[in-house]
Amino acid sequence: MSLKEIEKKVFSSKRLTQKDAITLYQSDDIFTIGRLASHIAHKKNGNNAYFIYNHHINPTNICVNRCKFCAFSRSKGDTGAYELTIEDIIKKLKTKNSELKTIYKEVHIVGGLHPDWPLEYYLNMLSAIKKAYPAITIKAFTAVEIDYLSRLSGLSLADTLIKLKEHGLDLMPGGGAEIFAWDIRSKLCPEKIKGERWLEVMETAHSVGIKTNATMLYGHIETYEHRVDHMLKLRELQDKTGGFQVFIPLAFHPKNTKIKTSHHASGIDDIKTIAIARLFLDNFSHIKAYWIMLGEKVAQLALLFGADDLDGTVIEEKITHSAGATSEEGITKDTLINLIRKAGKTPVQRDAFYNHLKVYS
Repeated sequence: MSLKEIEKKVFSSKRLTQKDAITLYQSDDIFTIGRLASHIAHKKNGNNAYFIYNHHINPTNICVNRCKFCAFSRSKGDTGAYELTIEDIIKKLKTKNSELKTIYKEVHIVGGLHPDWPLEYYLNMLSAIKKAYPAITIKAFTAVEIDYLSRLSGLSLADTLIKLKEHGLDLMPGGGAEIFAWDIRSKLCPEKIKGERWLEVMETAHSVGIKTNATMLYGHIETYEHRVDHMLKLRELQDKTGGFQVFIPLAFHPKNTKIKTSHHASGIDDIKTIAIARLFLDNFSHIKAYWIMLGEKVAQLALLFGADDLDGTVIEEKITHSAGATSEEGITKDTLINLIRKAGKTPVQRDAFYNHLKVYS
């Protein structure tokens, strides 16, 4: 399949195949790929590029898994190990503007699989956040964490998710997906749930009315074929449930990890992966350029290659920075608006469900 034939498919709204996606990855014509992805992004979201007032909180870095690719996790008693109380978490969400109570529209909570915290800790955390900040949307717990809490409590996946939802869980992030193929996953994170289980958790979340995000970690030991296989499985589940809100390609950061790689992603690979995701994942409404992992400038460039979302203010990101990210740990609203405008896009402040709150025309 040539690039010209793929272009015809894109403009006639025909679904791309795995072979098409591999052809795009192997092509050096980044400008044509970007033009096609930009066309699809504009069809789906016009000239809009989204951001949100959000705050990331990682309750603990103590984790029973200790995956090789993770620079964030610690074992209990290790130097640098920490665990937050529920009171600590509530304080982190406090802003200087007491009249607003909170400016954050979303709190993003993921952390290690703590060996001693029961399901009740997480239920109490959710309830406390909702009581203190009833207007905030809680996006929390990866599929890996949900599986762990299910096994810990003895409840089914559905019952675990329903309990969490009853206590305040509104939305789930897409972390823990990494690469689904077991030949890669077994080397990258054999301690983690298998790709099939990740998909099962997400399908169950969708079935009980919890929307989720989806991710892919790339630029480590995988091939293009592994990336496309990963995206295909996401596309198939999205066809089935429609429960994914956004796809987020995550560029691997190797510093302080046990994964030795000489081919971690370049800026070209980053924007090409964004563009191919936009073309291949035709049933996803949004593609996010996560500035924490990409850096502000590459994320801005990605808005011209199919991305329509920069995430948000973030405030306190720890996981990627543990692996050597050089981006800021938080960013201001004005900086996000400027990045979007300088890319020729219209900044749109959104809520956690992509409803428009303010358009900066």
